[in-house]
Amino acid sequence: MFELDGVTAHRGDRVVLRDVSVEIGDGATAILGPSGAGKSTLLRLLNRLADPAAGIVRFGGRDVRDLDVLELRRDVVMVPQVPVPLPGTVAFNVEYGPSLRGQPADVERCLTLAGLDASYAPRDSARLSVGEQQRLMLARALALEPEALLLDEPTAALDEATRTGVEITLVELHATLGVALVLVTHDRGQAARLTTRTIELRDGKVTG
Repeated sequence: MFELDGVTAHRGDRVVLRDVSVEIGDGATAILGPSGAGKSTLLRLLNRLADPAAGIVRFGGRDVRDLDVLELRRDVVMVPQVPVPLPGTVAFNVEYGPSLRGQPADVERCLTLAGLDASYAPRDSARLSVGEQQRLMLARALALEPEALLLDEPTAALDEATRTGVEITLVELHATLGVALVLVTHDRGQAARLTTRTIELRDGKVTG
């Protein structure tokens, strides 16, 4: 699904990825490594939230720079570490992305897939718990019918019980919808629970 070919990337004046060449398939893949290894930067390259200083990032065999960036971000959707719902109702959040293309969203289905029931639709997104907001981020992403979800430590802000629930939801989403998962984590146990392949980064290089 994704290919990085000789990719070097900077964050400010610092080199965070050095000549990285790796392929990421359409299954469930973990990007594992310590803080500062370049994990989040690699993830951001996949839907052009960042661009490399050198090398090529491909999606479906095409250089991402040749693709319409908005279409790319609808096919390859980022779910952030800290949930950032839009002001308004839960339903508005789920409907927002598809509405930009003049399309409806099946709010109830998206909420159910993300582990929330239909009663959440009229609620104010700002009044949800952090765990509920993270599920809303998943529902909002699923409304775009993406090919891949980019997950940047999506359970880091959650307590243990809520984290377990979100992990179960992610496994079920991959199994039910076949959506690819690319998960950034520093937790080897979480990588084992949620993914079938691990790419290890250290000091900006692939080590395993």
